[in-house]
Formats: sequence, C-alpha cells, structure tokens
Amino acid sequence: MNEATNHITRLDYCQFLLSSQINYTLTYFADHSDKHNHDEVNRYLRDDKLTPRLLWEQARGDIVLSGNGFLLFDDTVADKNYSFAIELVRRQYSGNAKAIIKGIGIVTCVYVNPDTEQFWLIDYRIFDKNGDGKSKLDHVQEMFDHARLVKQLPFRTVLMDSWYAARWLMLHFERHGKLYYCPLKDNRQVDEGDGTQSCYQRVDSLSWSQDELLHGKDIHVKDFPKGHRLHLFRLVLSTQRTDYVVTNDVTQTTTDGTQKVCVVRWRIEQVHREAKQVTGLEACQCRKARIQRNHIACCFLVWYRLKELAYATGRTLYQIKYGQLDDYMVAQLRNPSVPMVLA
Repeated sequence: MNEATNHITRLDYCQFLLSSQINYTLTYFADHSDKHNHDEVNRYLRDDKLTPRLLWEQARGDIVLSGNGFLLFDDTVADKNYSFAIELVRRQYSGNAKAIIKGIGIVTCVYVNPDTEQFWLIDYRIFDKNGDGKSKLDHVQEMFDHARLVKQLPFRTVLMDSWYAARWLMLHFERHGKLYYCPLKDNRQVDEGDGTQSCYQRVDSLSWSQDELLHGKDIHVKDFPKGHRLHLFRLVLSTQRTDYVVTNDVTQTTTDGTQKVCVVRWRIEQVHREAKQVTGLEACQCRKARIQRNHIACCFLVWYRLKELAYATGRTLYQIKYGQLDDYMVAQLRNPSVPMVLA
C-alpha cells in the first residue's frame, strides 16, 4: 500500500475521475497514486459534504443567459443492479434500460440558450424519498423555484417528460408566467370540450382531422380547472412511437414548430449519457450514502469541466476525454513498454 503524503482534496478526486479512462474505483485510484492510499481516499469521500450548490458555483460565471431560455427537467438512474448493500439504492424504472432496475435516482435541471445552442447542467437532486420524503416532482418544483428566485435565471419555457405532467406542477409553472411543453401518457384522460360535460377519453383514442394533425387541437385535461384549455399536438416520431404533447403556449400553432421545441429536451438526455460514459457516474460501489452523494457531485463537476473545454476548443467531450491517450500512444509506438514479438 502506498504511503499517504498529503490529505486528499476534492480537486484530487475530480482529477482522477477526469483522467481515468476505464476504471473509477477507489482501489484503482490508490494503486496509481504516489500520494494517497485507499483508506485516505475512502475517508475523504466519507467526511466531505458536497452539494448541488458547488455545480452552480462552477457554472454561474460561464452561462450565457437568454430571455428565450429553456429549463429542462428529467431524471436518470445510476445503475447499481449488481449491488446489494448500497444506501440510496432502490428499485425504480430506468428509461435507459427500459425496465425496473436497482439504482440511485438523480433528478437533473439543464439550462439551454437557444440563441447560442449551448446548454449547462445547473442543478440536480438525489431521489431519496425514504430519507427526505420528497418525490421527483417535489424536486422539480424546488429546482424550478430555485432557478427563478435564487439563481435568477431568465427563461421562458419548461420542457419535461410525461412523468412530470402532474396538474399541480403544470399549474405552478403557469402561475409564474412560464410556458411548458410536455408529453402526456397514452392513458391520460382528456376532453375536446371545456371539461364541463365530462366527455373524457384516453388521449391516444382521439380522432384527428388533417388540419388538427398540422395545427393541433384544444383540449381540457381531466382534473384541471374547468374551462382551462391547453393545446395538444400529435407527434409521430417513428413507426413505434407517437407522442401527445400538451402546451400552454397559445402562440404555438403548428406540429412542426412543436416538434422543434421538443427536440431541445434531448439535451438533458445527452448530459445523462455523457456523465455516465466519461465520468464514472455509475462506477462507485461504496456502501455509504454520503460517499455516493460526494462521488456523484464530483462526477458532475468533471462533466462541467469537460463541457467547458468542449465549448472553448470546438471539440466533443469524448474527444477531450479520450484524447488524453494520444501522448501515451505516441510514446508506446516509439518505445513500447511491452514489445511485440513474432516467431
């Protein structure tokens, strides 16, 4: 075991996550560090207390603001399917796996500037209902309010998945003057009238005229206030998938326009994919909740650093991450540490 010569810092651990290419375990870190042993790395992650505020402090000076900005909300699951004793792990649906898996739920918030086509992860929450009593929708409301009141970000529109299409949350956005676009689940009950006659049916059973396919239709969603009208669009995304997107944006009059807005939401899926692939988000196998929280916080700080470099250099996160191997390959081809021998 290496002799520890210095106390490990947040910078040390983040640098390990940024530099490592295939292995993000504490043992791997300790085995390749001449400063820190395994116990010290574990002790740092156990004793520090990193929060989402650190991500905002990292990003706040770089975000290019826009009055036309978007706030995106979604969640991802850090897969722990082969772990049996990790705190924070619970069985939950993973959109990536298309199945119920064991993992740590993370609800995220991304800010998008449509004028520059740039986006930034600005907030997140760990889904731990047994610990704090909060649902994923509660976390979204909290981050929405924090973006308005504390971060004071200018934005016009909220985009989210069908999981978050709760009446109270959508009305909360409206009360604060924000537009929203969000898919409805196929079995959501809607009425093509104003909701006074109770003629509700499943949204996927509605009939559509040619004009409505192009321009949408006004509907009333069950349990919304009487007379509360929303505009519904039918988006055919593939032969296997059709989305029914509802919005309070009265200026939106075309299905094509709605589809262009909804495409913006995939930025948050990109954040989730990149964080899992280049930061080791799912790799930590330590049992304690505090260690998992600190690891996730450091992963998002590393994602942000890579994104910052990507914008500065015109490269992708993957090019920056895996480009670190270039010097190694040049050196190995020039003077291999394991020479190839042929008979």
